[in-house]
Amino acid sequence: MSRNSERGVSLIEVLIAVLITATGVLGAAALQLNSVKFNQMANVRSAAVFLSNDITDRMRANRVLALAGRYDIAIDDDAPEGDTIVDIDLQEWLAELALRLPGGDGSIVRAGNVITVTVQWDEGRLSKSRIAGDGDIQSFVFVTEF
Repeated sequence: MSRNSERGVSLIEVLIAVLITATGVLGAAALQLNSVKFNQMANVRSAAVFLSNDITDRMRANRVLALAGRYDIAIDDDAPEGDTIVDIDLQEWLAELALRLPGGDGSIVRAGNVITVTVQWDEGRLSKSRIAGDGDIQSFVFVTEF
């Protein structure tokens, strides 16, 4: 074989190597992006669990008023404006929900001595990575008995 027929072989090999390397780098970048996204999603869910435990601990400290329904609040309700312990507990809880969770809100429902705390937040910015048909609003429901 003559040298003239092998002139472009090295260039083709280099181009193929660059293509394979670029594909690998793009794959690693996508993996890193998904890792960051799912780590943040786990952080938000951990905050939801923490905040539901926070309000139930506050309610246990004020058990009589909790069982009387003073802590009951619906999603989208404004925080009470008073200065009682119950009002302050709900103001602080709702403020933390709004601060730590994107679009965070919560509700407390009492049925006898069973308390249901629902924490909800918006995961709309992650909708491309979720199952089609799942809503953007996510929630965590915590049920406890006093």
